Amino acid sequence: MQRRHLIQAAAALPLAALVQRTSWAQGGAELYAGEKELYELAKKEGFCVSFDTGPEWANWKALFAEFKKRYPDVELSYNDLGSAATVVALEKMRRRPQADTAYYFAASAVDAAKKDVVAPFKPIHFDKLPEVFREAEGRWFTIHTLNIAFLVNKKLVKNVPTGWADLLKPEYKNSVTYLDPRSAGVGQVLTLAAAYGNGGSVDNVKPGTDYLGKLHAAGNVQRVEGTTPYAKFIKGEIPIWIGYENDGLKAKHSDGMGDACEVVIPKEASVAAPYAISLVKGGPNPNAGKLWLNFIMSEAGQQLFAKGFVRPAVPGVKLPDDVASKLPAAAQIRPLDVIKASAKKAEIDQLWAQATLGRS
Repeated sequence: MQRRHLIQAAAALPLAALVQRTSWAQGGAELYAGEKELYELAKKEGFCVSFDTGPEWANWKALFAEFKKRYPDVELSYNDLGSAATVVALEKMRRRPQADTAYYFAASAVDAAKKDVVAPFKPIHFDKLPEVFREAEGRWFTIHTLNIAFLVNKKLVKNVPTGWADLLKPEYKNSVTYLDPRSAGVGQVLTLAAAYGNGGSVDNVKPGTDYLGKLHAAGNVQRVEGTTPYAKFIKGEIPIWIGYENDGLKAKHSDGMGDACEVVIPKEASVAAPYAISLVKGGPNPNAGKLWLNFIMSEAGQQLFAKGFVRPAVPGVKLPDDVASKLPAAAQIRPLDVIKASAKKAEIDQLWAQATLGRS
């Protein structure tokens, strides 16, 4: 999976909310049954090592802060390795694990489970997740998603496209940029989103590659990038970027584009790419790890992800009005089955090259 780029942490929660969430230690309500008992066990360990949760990505910084306020006797330590590198690290330390939890794009989570370096654990709200967003025994489960969207610079585009069919119109000639599916994970995901938007699915990817071929044939593709073009988009060099929704929201609300940036979930269909987490097998602080995972999956934790411009994985989480307005409901977003998607990579690579480059 392509290495993620930074998302600025969102504003801290109102003081009243913080007081409510920390007051349970003085007799307030638990976030879930058994929370206090688990905290007492975690206090004896006193530490939790969280792999690949860089603080500026997906609002982890705010989750760290809220966890510490709620559980002051458990210290959190983290690193920022990247998804594939996290699995490699877990393998290398298999005999003496140094991590308690591991976070990654869900395809890497599947890999970690196959390599038997993660342990079964079903946190709160586990059963609410779509089946394709969790391993049956809890060796990994999705905590947030990134969704394919059209990121539109309205200074360069007169009419904002609303769906895949729109992008084929002559008015979008030399306007569309996207990432190469052969080298970038988001390129694979957007190809699958295009498949769903054109009558296909993760089981039938050809409608997606055919669509991209039509986009090229129409002359509407500005360029295909090998690495993230976020900086180019911010600078006003890209009219329409097919990418992840959170990049557009970051550009709009954090990096100065404001109303010049429109973020559109294509009306026909889009895809939600799952990001998952696991309890590490044989980790040094299992109870602290479970406490951390439960907090991440709690309504409090899920709301904090939303404030960082990524969509919560747990259905039905109530978001504050100012956050909900930035992440409106989109029933056309399909949860991506990463096991099936991973198996389709070679086919997508080949079909995309045939459709867009004329290569067999």
